[in-house]
Amino acid sequence: MTPRRYADPYVAGTGLGLVLLASFVLAGRGLGASGAFTTVAAKVIDAPSLHRSEWLLLEIGGVIIGGFVSALLAGRVHWKVERPSRMSLAFAGGGVMGLGAVLARGCTSGLALTGGALLSVGGWVFMIAAFAGAYMLAPVVRRSWQ
Repeated sequence: MTPRRYADPYVAGTGLGLVLLASFVLAGRGLGASGAFTTVAAKVIDAPSLHRSEWLLLEIGGVIIGGFVSALLAGRVHWKVERPSRMSLAFAGGGVMGLGAVLARGCTSGLALTGGALLSVGGWVFMIAAFAGAYMLAPVVRRSWQ
């Protein structure tokens, strides 16, 4: 089965914007992933009620399920590892992102999506810096993956 092309970025971006709007309307808060584990741990220790933590658990579950369904619909679900070096780079990159989220007291999704939607100066500065950094680093990373 030949994988199909990735989703149109404008359609996917519009969908993400609608999900963000729905999260504000239905849950009263924006999107962000890194606080889920910390919030759940703190709520379990401090109180029997998980009301606020339940939202974060649902959000993370939705990310996992949505990613899997998207890959399934695009024909991109494969149970093989083509290059083990990519796995180590992916885990290292995830570890650095997690450390950065802890140090920044928030994650890229929360800062970029929610901060940007709320017209936060910090959110917009972060998005510009992240995209500029990624644009400059892309040629180096692309060469290492070929």
